[in-house]
Amino acid sequence: MTENSQKKRDRALLVGLNCGDLQDFDNSDRDTMDELGELLITAGGECILEVMQNRHSPDPGTFIGKGKAQELRELIAANEIDLTIFDNELSPSQARALEDALACRVIDRTALILDIFADRAKTREGKLQVELAQYKYILPRLTGMWGHLVRQTASGGSSPIGTRGPGETQLETDRRHIRRKIQALEQEIEDVRRVRSVQRRSRTKSRIPLVCLVGYTNAGKSTLLNALTGAGVHANDRLFDTLDPTTKLMQTDSFGELLISDTVGFIRKLPHHLIDAFRATLEELTFADVLVHVIDASDPQWRLQMQVVEELITQLGTEHTPVVQVFNKCDLLSPDELPRERDTVCCSAKTGEGLTLLLEAVRKALDSGEHTLSIVLPYSDSAKLDMLYRDAKVLKADYTDRGIEVEAVCDNVVKGRLSAYLPKEKQPWE
Repeated sequence: MTENSQKKRDRALLVGLNCGDLQDFDNSDRDTMDELGELLITAGGECILEVMQNRHSPDPGTFIGKGKAQELRELIAANEIDLTIFDNELSPSQARALEDALACRVIDRTALILDIFADRAKTREGKLQVELAQYKYILPRLTGMWGHLVRQTASGGSSPIGTRGPGETQLETDRRHIRRKIQALEQEIEDVRRVRSVQRRSRTKSRIPLVCLVGYTNAGKSTLLNALTGAGVHANDRLFDTLDPTTKLMQTDSFGELLISDTVGFIRKLPHHLIDAFRATLEELTFADVLVHVIDASDPQWRLQMQVVEELITQLGTEHTPVVQVFNKCDLLSPDELPRERDTVCCSAKTGEGLTLLLEAVRKALDSGEHTLSIVLPYSDSAKLDMLYRDAKVLKADYTDRGIEVEAVCDNVVKGRLSAYLPKEKQPWE
C-alpha cells in the first residue's frame, strides 16, 4: 500500500453563522458555505456534515450558543468527525471555548486558507509571506492552542488540516519568539521588495509594458497565461492553484513585446492580514501598465466575484490603472448565455477562442491612458528627451542648472519608462 493511500483524509463538519448583527465580511450564507466546502476539498479534507445556524447576534462565549454546541458535539461523536471548520472568523477565546464544548479540533475560514497557502507556496518568497501571515494569525491565539497540535511542517507533510505551519513545536513557541520571527520575516520580505524594485527598473529601461492578470481564484488566470505565452505553468481546476507570481515575455505581431504576469487569486472574505503579508507580490499590480481582470463566465456568482476583485484592486491602490475585463471559460456556455457587458471580451483560454480580441483590447488600453508629467531630466540622461519627442507630446523643455525641466503629455507606457524621475507616491500599506 502506498503512502498516499495510507494517508487519512480529515472528516470535517462545516459550520456557518448567519446573523443580522454581523458585517457582510464576517457573515455566512449559502454561497460562502459552498465556497468553504471547495476550500476544504482543496486542503485535502472531506465534508461529512454542514450546519447553518441563524441567530440575532453571536454568542460571546461559544459563538453559536451552548445549545447548538451540545447538538454539534453529539453529531461529531456519532459521525467520527475529526475537525470542525467555521465559515466565520472566530476570536481566540471563542475557538478555545468551542474546542472544549465540541471535544474536537476547531479552526475558522482564515486558518483553512492559511493552511492551503502553506501547502501550495513553493518559492522562497511565497513561503516567507505565508509564514508571516501564519505567525500574525497565531500570535493572539497562543494561550491554550497547542494542546492538540502535532509537530508542524512548513511544507504540509502529513499534518492534519489547520496545523500545517511555520515549523514550531508547542513548547518552543511563545509570544516573544513569534514577535521576533515576525520582525525578521518582515525584513526579509522588504529585501524581496528591493530585489523586485531592481528588476522593475531593468524592465523600465527595456521599455516593455507589463500586463498583470488579476481575478477571483480559479477564474483561469494561469491557463490564460499559458495560452498567451506558452509558459507551461501548472494549472488545475482548484482554488488557489497559483500562489507564486509568474511573469513571461510575449511577442505580439501588432505592438511588439509584452510582459504578462500571473498573480494570486482573490476570494470573498480574504483575511486582511493575508493581504498585508502578500504586499510584496501584489505590489507588482501597482506598477502594471494594464490589468486584465479575468472573470469565470461559467460561474453563476461571477457578478459578486467581479465586485470582490474590484474592491481589492481599489484597496491595493491600483484603481486608476487601465483595466481590460475578460470573460473566460466561454466554451462552457452557449451563445445565448454569454455575458453582454459593455467594453468586455469573451474568450476561452482552453480553446484559444477570443485571444486575438483580448490582445487588441490590451493594445487599446496601453494607448488610452494620458498623463501630464512635469519632471527634471539630468543632462546625463538626455536621451529620454528624444524618446519623449518621439513617443509623447512635449509641452515644454527648459535647460536649467537643475537639468532639463520637461512638461509632457504621455501614455501609461511612456510614464512607466520615466518612473525613476517621478515623485515617489506613498503606497497604501506604508
